[in-house]
Amino acid sequence: MMHKYKNSEAKNCLVDKHIVFLGDSRIRQLFYSFIKIINPQVKEEGNKHGNIPFEDKSASIKVDFLWYPEVNGSMRQRIKSWTEGSVAKPHIIVAGAATWSIKIHNGSNEALTQYKINITAIAPLLEKLAKSSDVYWVLQDPVYEDMLSESRKMITNEKIDAYNEAAVRILNSSSRNSKAKVKVFSVSKLIAQETIMKSSDGLHLPESSRDTNAMILMNVYCNKIMKPIDGSCCQPQPPLTLIQKLAFCFFTLSIIGYLIISLIHRNNYRKNKSCTDLEMGEEKKPAINTPNVSTLEMLLHSFCKLGLIMTYFYLCDRANLFMKENKFYTHSSFFIPIVYILVLGVFYTENTKEVMIKLTLCL
Repeated sequence: MMHKYKNSEAKNCLVDKHIVFLGDSRIRQLFYSFIKIINPQVKEEGNKHGNIPFEDKSASIKVDFLWYPEVNGSMRQRIKSWTEGSVAKPHIIVAGAATWSIKIHNGSNEALTQYKINITAIAPLLEKLAKSSDVYWVLQDPVYEDMLSESRKMITNEKIDAYNEAAVRILNSSSRNSKAKVKVFSVSKLIAQETIMKSSDGLHLPESSRDTNAMILMNVYCNKIMKPIDGSCCQPQPPLTLIQKLAFCFFTLSIIGYLIISLIHRNNYRKNKSCTDLEMGEEKKPAINTPNVSTLEMLLHSFCKLGLIMTYFYLCDRANLFMKENKFYTHSSFFIPIVYILVLGVFYTENTKEVMIKLTLCL
């Protein structure tokens, strides 16, 4: 489940934090949607092909958009300045770029090869940053090719998939520590597959999809800090408590004990079940008495049932194995069904004595 953060909650989570969005126009859109969670009054102003700063002084939050439309030497130098300590490291880094490389090089294979070389060069730097900061690499969204202008016709979904595959392969292969690796932000790509048809230019996502991506990004970072009740999507698996461990051991021992006792009783019952008369050569009828069930066996059997029920509840409620959904309570959804049932009960009631007389006459 995704928690919808209010601006006050976002400020509490991001207090004294520095966030950097690094990339092209698509990352700039994500940047605007993200800061609108902090301050809904923000307007999309400023140089589209330049750096855009944002600061919330009340919570000491600083969010910057840095215009780097290509993965090249300039982007590498910026990331390197953070790793060398000459510039303060951001707490969160959101980066991604590819469509400009496809556009200005007319979708050539040489551009893809150079992209692989450049992202291979910055991958170790991103991995180094990921040890102390949260680093997200945003995969490129698909485009709606029918709506692209002539200057963007070379940006095809086939090319975008090739660039995404290269980024995922290189960033994942360079990581040895799974806890410190760069997080690949692929949810934007999945959302775009369903909503890119509503795009105004075929390249950029509609505003509703961008807002959803920003809210997911907020959940990814803040859920482990704020721990909202309805925000289970991005929280780490909670560790088992002492009570849960003791309960697990108790029910496990109960199941093992019940199986052992049942096995012993069954074996004894089978031995005494059939008796053969050796002198007459005839088999006597088996004893009709069932094996006596001891109190201990009945108690262990009950504990086994309780253990299975508790395990089912744990998997459904506490674990992240099954999908969950937000549930909302409203007075109308609660009282309308109750009133409906009461009305039905008033109009569909009969005297039980009359019903019994009718049944008797029918018989």
